[in-house]
Amino acid sequence: MIEIHKNKSLKKFNSFGIEVKAQFFCQVSEKHELLQALEYASANTLKYLILGGGSNLLFSKNFDGLVLKIENKGIKILEETSESILIEVSAGENWHELVCFTLAQNWYGFENLSLIPGNVGASPMQNIGAYGIEVMHLIESVTFYQTQTSNWQTIDKDQCKFGYRESIFKQELKDKAIIWSVNFRLQKKVNLKLDYGDINLILKDKRIQNPDPQDVSNAVIEIRQSKLPDPAKIGNAGSFFKNPVVQKSVFDALKVNYPLAPGYSIDTNYVKVPAGWLIETAGWKGKSFGTYGVHNRQALVLVNYGGASGDQILQLARDIQADVKSKFNIDLQIEVNLI
Repeated sequence: MIEIHKNKSLKKFNSFGIEVKAQFFCQVSEKHELLQALEYASANTLKYLILGGGSNLLFSKNFDGLVLKIENKGIKILEETSESILIEVSAGENWHELVCFTLAQNWYGFENLSLIPGNVGASPMQNIGAYGIEVMHLIESVTFYQTQTSNWQTIDKDQCKFGYRESIFKQELKDKAIIWSVNFRLQKKVNLKLDYGDINLILKDKRIQNPDPQDVSNAVIEIRQSKLPDPAKIGNAGSFFKNPVVQKSVFDALKVNYPLAPGYSIDTNYVKVPAGWLIETAGWKGKSFGTYGVHNRQALVLVNYGGASGDQILQLARDIQADVKSKFNIDLQIEVNLI
């Protein structure tokens, strides 16, 4: 039988380190425990929240209901050929530990996604990505519990409707699917993605002329550690905003006043503009408001220096959105899930 805790502090379960409490809290590591927890919530007319690594959310208040912490573990080989390997990974596995494990097995594909915080269950939901790689290109299928139909389902990558930091789990299946495991296909042959200049700069600085996947992973880790604060030391959820994709006419108008504004063409009609550049150019980078603020090395990251409330950080985000809109006529979307 699952153990239900009352008035449980969630401070250590969210990377922002916000001090909020769950009315009820339980951890589940088996399918039958998940079903028991959902039955408990239904029997007591409780809303529930699925919690993974807690790295991509912001609590603005106590949670009046049941928080279910997904703790299932396991990595299983489903299929192996001379060129690739298909693995099933439980949602409760830590993402970076998975990356390290696969590299140690000489399975490649995750190296550019090193040091991304959170657990595996969030990877298809967010379609996590970094340094030219999105996880949708490595996912074959996702298994989840469909709460509306009370059935276990598995859908393939095409059915996941992946987009930039988007998936079916954030749209049609939002609050209706509890991701339990993800199947990934990794390669045994090296095919490095070195398009991002920072990676090449690190490799050049270390005089690595023929890098392997571990070299790329080490470079990504070094870059991320130089720009992003460690959540164990400073509360944060990584990038708080998405990089906006705007019409080319909007970008052209931006270039009139800001000739050096960076932009990356998506197609002939749309351009992706770095949110960090917009926020920094608007003057927010490094701004501190006592217990919270904008990180001094990466304007995309909002931080809790200790003791801040979720409401304070959310208001800061709203202020940044309004300022960026007024100065550049560009809407910033929040990437972090708001609770």
